[in-house]
Amino acid sequence: MIDFQNGSFVKLSPANVNEGLALVEPMLIDGETIFAAFRGIRDQVIFTNKRVIAVNVQGLTGKKKDFTSLPYSKIQAFSVETAGTFDLDSEMELWFSGLGKVRFEFKGNFDIRSFNKLIGGYIL
Repeated sequence: MIDFQNGSFVKLSPANVNEGLALVEPMLIDGETIFAAFRGIRDQVIFTNKRVIAVNVQGLTGKKKDFTSLPYSKIQAFSVETAGTFDLDSEMELWFSGLGKVRFEFKGNFDIRSFNKLIGGYIL
């Protein structure tokens, strides 16, 4: 499992949703759909209508992958931080029961407010 306790998950850039679908499609339950995908250096984070799936690519070849599912039903609180003048990255923090805080940083001019509204619709 990804060690979410050591600071934030890698800075994320928007990725192609179809690429994320190809990676996790066999894991999706009936009625589960992907609405956003993000890529770090090698890792990915995929947001579905049921959960967040963090994909940790391991090893030199990248064939070994760890998939961590974080269901929205276990989120107790969440917050977002918009980008500023000098700090151009936006952030989202999710507090999961039994796991603690998970922090995602999004590169550049990502619309975190709209994403907050979208995520809120699944959490609340």
